[in-house]
Amino acid sequence: MKAFKKELKAMKQKEQPVEEASDASFAELMSGVKPLNQDKIEPDKSVALNDKKQRSGRRDSPHNKQLAATFSFSDMYQAALPTEGPMRYCSEGVPTHTLKQLRRGDYSPEMMLDLHGLTRELAKGEIAALIHAAQKAHIDCVSIMHGFGEGVLKAALPHYLVQHPSVKAFHQAPLEYGGQAALLVLIDIPTNKEKR
Repeated sequence: MKAFKKELKAMKQKEQPVEEASDASFAELMSGVKPLNQDKIEPDKSVALNDKKQRSGRRDSPHNKQLAATFSFSDMYQAALPTEGPMRYCSEGVPTHTLKQLRRGDYSPEMMLDLHGLTRELAKGEIAALIHAAQKAHIDCVSIMHGFGEGVLKAALPHYLVQHPSVKAFHQAPLEYGGQAALLVLIDIPTNKEKR
C-alpha cells in the first residue's frame, strides 16, 4: 500500500509542470489572434409585441368568428332516415334511450331557431351558426322550427343535421316545443380537455 501511495504522489508531482507547460503553449499559440466583435443582434421588442397582438387579434376577428360558425352542408347527401313515424336520428355512440328522452321532452331547449321564410341556403348558415353558438354557450339542447309550408325545409333539415359532427341526436319536438313543425336537437358539448 505504501508503494502505491508513493507512485500516486510521484504522478501528481509530474502532472503539475505539464499543466503549466500546456498553459504557456496555449498562450503562445494564441498570441497573434484578434478577438471577434460581438455579432449578436438584440431583437426589437416592439416588433415582437405587435406580432403577438396581431396573432391574438386574428382569433377574435369577426371574419374568424364567422368562419368558425360556418359548416358546409351538402344538398346532395341523403341520409337513411326513418320514413314512418316521427323524424328521429341518433349518432353512433349515443344510447338510443336518448331519443325517448327527446320525444318525452326530458330535454328542454335553451335556444330556438325559427327558419320560417328562409331559403335552404340561408337556413344552412343559420343552422351552423346555431350549433356553434350553442357549443360556445355550453347548451346541449336546441329547437329548430322549420314550419309546415311546402315542406322544403322540413325535408332538408334532417339531412343537414345528420352531416354535422356535433349533432348527437334529434327527434320531432313534443307539442309544447312545436310538434311536427320543429325538431329538438341534442348537441355534443366539447369539454376543456377536448378543446386542447
